[in-house]
Amino acid sequence: MKKAMNWLKNIRPLKVLTVFLAGMFLFLTQACGDPGTATQPPKLDAQSPYSKRYDPTKDYPLSSPAGGINNFSDVDPRATDEKAANDRGDAMAKNAQRNVEQKGIDSPEQYGENYKQGTSLGGRVKNLGEDIGSSAEEVRKGLVKGTQRGIENIKGNTQNAADDVTKNVQRRAEDAGNAVKRTVKDVD
Repeated sequence: MKKAMNWLKNIRPLKVLTVFLAGMFLFLTQACGDPGTATQPPKLDAQSPYSKRYDPTKDYPLSSPAGGINNFSDVDPRATDEKAANDRGDAMAKNAQRNVEQKGIDSPEQYGENYKQGTSLGGRVKNLGEDIGSSAEEVRKGLVKGTQRGIENIKGNTQNAADDVTKNVQRRAEDAGNAVKRTVKDVD
């Protein structure tokens, strides 16, 4: 009971009045304030450029059907990547055909004929060896290129990490200096 009495004695009328006025201010600003988005949107004039509405009776074609899912192209029509991909695919097909013609790669039918006619084992091993040799060379070149790219990435990451450490050390030194200055000012 003594605690309750002491608490009531410590309440000051000024504190109670301040809390009451703050509550009334909050209540009045919410009750009498601008409703904001609760109002009706303004009516558009007939001449307004934004007065056009969607008409479901009209047909609005976005792009011409080209197959794929939903009878439209699966690629964004604004993108130029589709043309580049098609060009690259055509170039790769031509390169493959050129490789077939230059290296004398036999078709499956020709392999069958050669086998029936008795192409020597040495000839077949030679053809197979050439194919494996060219494939191994391509893998080696890809590995070298990938390794070089990886080394460049590591160099760049190391440089970025060193720069970040330097910046962090400078910031911490500045923060420490500022803290010392504040402490000195507080002591005075």
